[in-house]
Formats: sequence, structure tokens, C-alpha cells
Amino acid sequence: MILQRLFRPKPAKIAGQKLYAGLVAQARQPDFYGRLAVPDTVEGRFELYTLHVVLLLDRLKRQGAAAGVVAQALFDTYVSALDDALREMGVGDLSVGKKMRKLGEAFYGRVKSYEAALAALPDEAQLAELLIRTVYAEAAGAAPEALVAYVLRQRQALADQPLEAILAGEVEWSTP
Repeated sequence: MILQRLFRPKPAKIAGQKLYAGLVAQARQPDFYGRLAVPDTVEGRFELYTLHVVLLLDRLKRQGAAAGVVAQALFDTYVSALDDALREMGVGDLSVGKKMRKLGEAFYGRVKSYEAALAALPDEAQLAELLIRTVYAEAAGAAPEALVAYVLRQRQALADQPLEAILAGEVEWSTP
């Protein structure tokens, strides 16, 4: 019994895993790849997962120590999932570190870019340009308006949800 308590995952880690599982389910919604024309490729899915992680991190930002711990657990789960995905795709052990470093740099670049685009609101131009460069990079002539509207709607929906629910790993996602 003592060992069970000793090795039980911390609530923040469980919350981070639940948040990640929920955002993956959300990012796999067929409407993103159909109606919103997000490329259904490894890169397109990476960008959509990253966008949802960024939206959650944006919600948890400056919400206190508990939110910071959950945000870190979410990030750790995201990184672990990227590592697992690379290995499942057949990337060799010697190359995983290099690829993870590149993905980490890409993630931090995306976070900075999304923060700047969200700070520029209500002007949506920077967000639209960012989505074209990232999510729609493989889709020539893509129109980001529907995804911009989704991002704004989802950001507001996350802001409206009780912080306690999010810290418990529970998020209600909007329809794409």
C-alpha cells in the first residue's frame, strides 16, 4: 500500500496526460482535414497538435503555481508523444535526439509566433499569416479564415472554462 502511494503519478502529471489525450482527440476531428482543409500529413497533424497545446498553454499562463505545474506536465506529455511517434515511424535511436531537438526548436518558435499573433488581436492578420506558414504550409493557396475563427472561438471557450476543471485535465473543445 505504501509503495502504491509512493509510485502513484502526481495529479498534475495525470492532468497533463488527460489534457494531451483530449487535444489529440480534438486535433483528429475529420472537419479539420475536410472542411478546414488542413493537410492530413505528419506535418499537418504536428502543426494542429502544436496549435492545441499552445492554446492550452495560453490558457494556463499566469494562472499560478498549480497551473504552471500542469502546463509543464502537458508539455512533457507532448514531448514524450513526439518521441514515441518518431520511434514508431522508424527513426533510429541515434537520430531521435537530433530530430527531437529540431522539433523542440520548432515548438518554441511556434509558441513565440502564436504569442505574438494572439497579442496582436483583434487584428487577425498576423494569426492568419502564421497559420498559412505553419498549418497550411503544404497546402498552396489555402484560406485560413475558418481556422482563424476556430482558434479565436476555442481560445474564448478555454478562457470561459473554470481553471479548476482544466487543472483536473478536463476541457470542453469547440466544434472545428
